[in-house]
Amino acid sequence: MKPANPIARKLYLRIWLAVAGSVALLSLLVGWAWHQAEEQRDRQPPTPREVVVRNAAGDVIGSAEAQPRRVPGQGFEFVVTLEDGEVLTLQMPPRNRTAAGGRPRRGSDHPLAWLRPPYGFWWTLGLAGLGVMIGVFPVARRLTQRLEGLQRGVQRWGEGDLSVRLPEGGHDEVADLSRRFNAAAERVQSLMASQAALLQSQKSLLANASHELRSPLARIRMAIELVGAQGSPTARAEIQRNIAELDQLVDEILLASRLDAREADMGTVEPVDLIGLVAEESARVGAALEVPDGSGDIIVPGVAKLLRRAVRNLLENAARHGSAGQVSAGLSLADGHAELHVDDRGPGVPEAQRERIFEPFYRLPGASERDGGVGLGLALVRSIAVRHGGSAHCDNRPGGGARFTLRLPVVKSTPEQSQNVRKNTLFLFCVMDSREQGSVAALRAV
Repeated sequence: MKPANPIARKLYLRIWLAVAGSVALLSLLVGWAWHQAEEQRDRQPPTPREVVVRNAAGDVIGSAEAQPRRVPGQGFEFVVTLEDGEVLTLQMPPRNRTAAGGRPRRGSDHPLAWLRPPYGFWWTLGLAGLGVMIGVFPVARRLTQRLEGLQRGVQRWGEGDLSVRLPEGGHDEVADLSRRFNAAAERVQSLMASQAALLQSQKSLLANASHELRSPLARIRMAIELVGAQGSPTARAEIQRNIAELDQLVDEILLASRLDAREADMGTVEPVDLIGLVAEESARVGAALEVPDGSGDIIVPGVAKLLRRAVRNLLENAARHGSAGQVSAGLSLADGHAELHVDDRGPGVPEAQRERIFEPFYRLPGASERDGGVGLGLALVRSIAVRHGGSAHCDNRPGGGARFTLRLPVVKSTPEQSQNVRKNTLFLFCVMDSREQGSVAALRAV
């Protein structure tokens, strides 16, 4: 069975090659040592031997202590001098079996002749190495199977399945690694469960507190209305302003907690005419809106009330920190997304603070409570954008001030869908009356 994935195949190949290479290296070292020993033995003179020569009757006709001499390919030779002075040369051929009938068998005809010198030893080493490599196969395969299972478990755990546990059978390093991984995974899962429970408790507490705060606010507002004209107009206006700010804060906290809960139902997703929505909110704060000619309808899928809140927060933030009448908005299309740019003429945002201002309850250094807001508006803008698959960021405006960009994905709509959206859209325009230096809001259905 082959490993199931490229990583396992590569690991198996490395283990097998490491073992095979080790066996091959050991075989070469043993062969070299054996060859050196053979050469050393060949260089040393053979040990003298006593040679006895007998006749056919078994009588000794000569004996002597002879020095054997090696003859390449013919074995050993002994020189023996008989009693009568005759000199005999005796040959001892290489050890070889004889064929049937007593005839010597030729070396090349023997089945194991290829194992004899000068190459027989190398053939033997090669066969031994091949046998070891074949025997290593099941061992390496079993090890790679365990490592492959370890890799699959770690991959699943990294993908978010924190309940994955690895088999701990055995007493080797892989089993020890599995036990350590399981212990760490158990701790991480416990910590994540505790954190999730704590976050859920905080969200529930925040949502409940925000909901309960609405009742005393309503009673305070009713009491102020009952007081009527008896109180100081200035004090009454100040109280009403504080109540409005507190009511807005509760509303933003409640919305933020619901946006953080991904499972919360925020409303029905439907096609929203972004041009009409931005036009209404721009007229509400007196901002100039610029839409490129020929852009047509800009339809985005989303929850209309959430998109309205995001646009309103951007425009109100620009009006709060920019000069009066110096807030402008622009819509454009780029790469399948609608981009809303809101510019102000304020002091701008330092580069180091451009991400932090989207954090909940964060305000720029030096901002006072009288400037309005508690630092939730921009955090809601980004949360709503992310909820709709978009983004929000801050840059410097060319010429001074800040530019906030809300980026949302658009959908291609049919003419019938565009007509249906347009029928239900109200545009709000500001018409300046030069005689009274005021503004009149007019609603027009398109």
